[in-house]
Amino acid sequence: MATAADQNPNNAEPREPAAGANVAEVAEEYEEEEEEEEEELDGPAAVAAEREKVQAVFKRLSSNPVGIRVHDVIIKGNTKTKEELIEAEVAELLRAAPTVQDLLRNASIASARLRQLDVFDSVNITLDAGPPELPGTTNVVVEVVEAANPITGSAGVYSKPEARSWSLEGSVKLKNLFGYGDIWDASGAYGWDQTSEVGIGVSLPRFKSIPTPLMARASLSSQDWLKFSSYKERLLGLSFGLLSTMQHDLSYNLTWRTLTDPSQVSSKSIRRQLGHNLLSALKYTYKIDQRNSHLRPTKGYAFLSTSQVGGLWDSKGLRFFRQEFDVRGAVPLGFYNTALNVGLGVGAILPLGRGFMNLSSSVPDRFYLGGHSSPVCSLSGLSSLLGFRTRGIGPTEPRRLVPSESEDGSVASPGRDYLGGDLAVSAFADLSFDLPLKLFRDAGIHGHAFLTAGNLAKLSDGEYKKFSLSEFGRTFRSSAGVGIILPTKLFRVEVNYCYILKQAEHDSGRTGIQFSFSSPL
Repeated sequence: MATAADQNPNNAEPREPAAGANVAEVAEEYEEEEEEEEEELDGPAAVAAEREKVQAVFKRLSSNPVGIRVHDVIIKGNTKTKEELIEAEVAELLRAAPTVQDLLRNASIASARLRQLDVFDSVNITLDAGPPELPGTTNVVVEVVEAANPITGSAGVYSKPEARSWSLEGSVKLKNLFGYGDIWDASGAYGWDQTSEVGIGVSLPRFKSIPTPLMARASLSSQDWLKFSSYKERLLGLSFGLLSTMQHDLSYNLTWRTLTDPSQVSSKSIRRQLGHNLLSALKYTYKIDQRNSHLRPTKGYAFLSTSQVGGLWDSKGLRFFRQEFDVRGAVPLGFYNTALNVGLGVGAILPLGRGFMNLSSSVPDRFYLGGHSSPVCSLSGLSSLLGFRTRGIGPTEPRRLVPSESEDGSVASPGRDYLGGDLAVSAFADLSFDLPLKLFRDAGIHGHAFLTAGNLAKLSDGEYKKFSLSEFGRTFRSSAGVGIILPTKLFRVEVNYCYILKQAEHDSGRTGIQFSFSSPL
């Protein structure tokens, strides 16, 4: 029996056994040639002879394609997991291999598929000789070890320096409850800024004849945007994953959204949108990421397109079309492990309906720029603009004046609400390089210099009539800086000095030292 994972025919020199033989036949050919010699050998000599025989088989495999046919796929070790699930994941792939070389490659892919189910501790695929009466065949043995502990969990405290907040987050997963590779999870998060979320969900790698994973999730979340836009958002929703592959993702979301203003000082634009709304939306994401690293990419490219249509099957709910594009590229410069990363993001949202350009888009669904998360690390659309506070740029509106209780009856400035934009553009350039100390290089600590820019514009409510492309380009906000990056297995830590190059009157940008914690997910 030969283990698929251990066979590497590329490191051998060719030899010419009979063409068209399978693995077992090739091995038998060499056994017959050396049978008499092996009877006289023992000890180290016998071991050396066996090694030479195995090498000879590999030489045969490396010289010419060796035809083979999979007679049977034998599954072992699945005490709880349904055999049809494992067969559906790997059987067709294994049977499609016309040669031994193809079978070894497909066996490696099949092993990776089973590990991705996240319900097995180990997966081992081996090739055995087929029945003697069927020459040129092999039996593939798939042996799995199911997870010893089906329950896993995690918890942690996470910081968001740009919002000056902390959150306690935790999750629990129950794996393979019914033997279909099903994973049930419950998660919760509580923020010191009164942000909270709880959710339960289930995912299936496949259901009957549907070849793609399916997911369903119910969640209840609350987000406090009072400091930035004078409203609190509460979401009660159901989401269903309809299609999920390496590059494509299609989901449907049904959400009951409630916007409130406990402070009662929100601007007129925010007050118009307070209350309840039903969001019925279909979301499609296409993603390619060929970068060699998420934490420190030095070569490759990435592309993300996200399309969302709101108001499906419900004429009374929120109706809009939202589109985002995000393009990234990394080019090595050939010295000190230096690489140039560049990125460009564009997004737009339009209300749907008669006279749509005079309608108002939903404030929570608009685009916002600002925050200290790294634009290099994640591929998740528009958001980051180093040096500016979260939701720190773009159209604003003064909050409602509330007379103070002071004796002189003076009125304090209530501040302004950030309203977001219907059109958003952002770009960045980041030059990363190794630091001179070997200690830093060994730890992966490196430096970078960056330049970021972006802008927002409002098009709904008839504002498109005032839009000017030249004015939009002239009012771009920008920042530059340098910093030190400390990569870890879970996230990327940046200590940056940011200098604001350009900002508008009501923007919230600040020159100085800033910290960033970014996840590559």
